[in-house]
Amino acid sequence: MPKREREGAVGRAGAARVRKPVVLRMSVELPLWRALAGYRVLTMLYAIGLCATAYDHFVRPWVAVAYYAVLAVWTLATLPRVANAASCTRRFLAADLSVALAGILLTPLADSHERIAGGGPTLPSIWTAGAVLAFAVKGGWRWAAVASTAVAVVNLVERGHPARDTVHNVILVWVASIAIGYVVEVARASERTLARALEIEAATRERERLARDIHDSVLQVLAMVKRRGTALGGEAAELGRLAGEQEVALRTLVSGGLVPVSRVSEDLAEGAVVRVVEEPAEDEPAGPVDLRLLLAPYACARFSLAEPGAPVLLPPAAAREVAAAVGAALDNVRRHAGEGARAWILVEDEPDEIVVTVRDDGPGIPEGRLAQAEGEGRLGVAQSIRGRLRDLGGSTEIFSVPGQGTEVELKVPKGAAGARGKKAEQR
Repeated sequence: MPKREREGAVGRAGAARVRKPVVLRMSVELPLWRALAGYRVLTMLYAIGLCATAYDHFVRPWVAVAYYAVLAVWTLATLPRVANAASCTRRFLAADLSVALAGILLTPLADSHERIAGGGPTLPSIWTAGAVLAFAVKGGWRWAAVASTAVAVVNLVERGHPARDTVHNVILVWVASIAIGYVVEVARASERTLARALEIEAATRERERLARDIHDSVLQVLAMVKRRGTALGGEAAELGRLAGEQEVALRTLVSGGLVPVSRVSEDLAEGAVVRVVEEPAEDEPAGPVDLRLLLAPYACARFSLAEPGAPVLLPPAAAREVAAAVGAALDNVRRHAGEGARAWILVEDEPDEIVVTVRDDGPGIPEGRLAQAEGEGRLGVAQSIRGRLRDLGGSTEIFSVPGQGTEVELKVPKGAAGARGKKAEQR
């Protein structure tokens, strides 16, 4: 292998970009907690409004006023407590439910017997449902059943007999809270399943990215050592043989099944935790990159580059991947097309897409050879070329006729590349 090609292979071996994973938190519960906080405030105001409109009918209005003062202070002071599941502890839930139950039991002291017998509201009124719903969101339908049962018993004690409207309200709260608790449990299970799926997808993409990097660097260095060692003979031949064995082992490893995924999804108060996002490297350019600048180093005596006169702009990540795919195609020309083979790189900036074509005058690819190579763990085309374009939302077409060379056509839609590039930069 010429010196320039050796330097290129070794340079690519050290050019791997290390990126730090970013933790994403997703939670289906957060909107429920926010809605619960708003519900508590609105129902507190509603209960106070009922008291104001019926103030003259109370037997002991000072009892109602004192209770509503406590209810208002409690509701407003505990808003941070119902912001998420972590702050909404069991002790707080018990105290919150106690405030609601105490208000129900104080109703006969403040209101007249006639109003109670006629179906008048309790002091906390529908605020009580908020305390029960907090149990449902925190612990699911079982916790909701316990809390709603306690409310039902206290309502029956306050009324003195199972009146129709009392039973109706009790059953409504009981059924609604249990249903909401069940929905919360299902949502949590779905959230964990989605987090697991995202982790598996991220692991698959990372394995493919590592496989491409290894193919572009380490495997080619090992193959070079094997060839040069065999040609030199002696101790170098033994070194070449060992390099060849490691090349085969590494190809088998990178072409194997999915890498094991660590259980990074957790059932936390903030929701499931997924580590699937990569930060751009620190030296990542801020704006679009001219693809021509990344392809220019490939031009040499054997490889010709034809490009537009204007910049061919792509997001940094997309431009880098396209250039790497072109490099992988040229590596295949060096290895398989023969020492005298030449290649031509054509860059076309179309309105909707960017097309890069790599054509050589080598012997071509025999039919079925690409599928056979992929089965043997040789990922030059499957991952280093097709995989890169697929991740960008583009496509790869390979045209080859035995004896007439090979043409590799890389197409990157501008919309897909731009969207993915911007998303990567925002991360």
